[in-house]
Amino acid sequence: MEYRKNDIVTLDIEDCGVDGEGIGKADGFTVFVKDAVIGDRVTAKIMKAKKNYGYGRLMEILKPSPYRVEPKCAFARQCGGCQLQALSYEQQLAFKEKKVRGHLERIGGFTELPMEPIIGMDEPYHYRNKAQFPVGKNKEGRIITGFYAGRTHTIIENRDCALGVSQNKEVLDRVIAHMEAYGIEPYNEETGKGLVRHILIRYGFFTGEVMVCLVLNGSSIPQKETLIEHLLEIPGMTSITINVNKKRSNVILGEEIRLLWGKPYITDKIGDISYQISPLSFFQVNPLQTGKLYSKALEYADLHGEETVWDLYCGIGTISLFLAQKAKFVRGVE
Repeated sequence: MEYRKNDIVTLDIEDCGVDGEGIGKADGFTVFVKDAVIGDRVTAKIMKAKKNYGYGRLMEILKPSPYRVEPKCAFARQCGGCQLQALSYEQQLAFKEKKVRGHLERIGGFTELPMEPIIGMDEPYHYRNKAQFPVGKNKEGRIITGFYAGRTHTIIENRDCALGVSQNKEVLDRVIAHMEAYGIEPYNEETGKGLVRHILIRYGFFTGEVMVCLVLNGSSIPQKETLIEHLLEIPGMTSITINVNKKRSNVILGEEIRLLWGKPYITDKIGDISYQISPLSFFQVNPLQTGKLYSKALEYADLHGEETVWDLYCGIGTISLFLAQKAKFVRGVE
């Protein structure tokens, strides 16, 4: 049967796509349905139809999956940041493990792969040590921040992301209150006008240090002393900077950093090693899981102290320094 746009189909969701969308088949016709999860039986409206596959909008969940859970975040469906919150964490891990195996078999040509079990998190929320919040206005003209909806630059308002730390909301409340108090405009992508583009926040999980970096379409912010005073109310505040980005592009960060208060970096640890992290540094965003990952890599490397190790594409050297605990010599190449 040939399906067309606006047709309604009934699907049993049997798999997940790379962006977390549910996948089901109707008479051999594959349909990708956002917000449907593995195990659901749903009706979907075809929004775009190709010859053998199409994209559908979830209309009704006829029979919910045994793996379906209530998302922790009320904005999970609209927000582009999370795709799998309606799927139990155990099933998320099973899905990821299956994807890795599938890629190795389909792309790599491997068969009968021995795979170690996937290592999940003890608590898969509030783990991110970094967040970049775009700033804009809603239809009523009120300043808002949050995250973009999927495939758009429409901001879904949310100051307390379930993946981030509680300090994020403390920072956002103070920065936006400051903007409101002194008539500071958010950046407008369409006109290129306005000052505040993004608010970048980093948190040191093992040090408790907080960094705030304001990404501006300019080089200064009005009444900066007052803003600094309010941000210093947050325990652990260590670094307050401005990132200058006057380009008409979607790139979040510019190259110039101006220090407003404190240090130009925060410090955090992976294992026993401390790292200085600036606003422009690449640093793994999940520090707890990174520690597990690096420890496992170190275990598998089976170093005995005589080896020379090359760490290619090393970034700030997190893996290099971790391996240096056991190797004779490590060379990092970025």
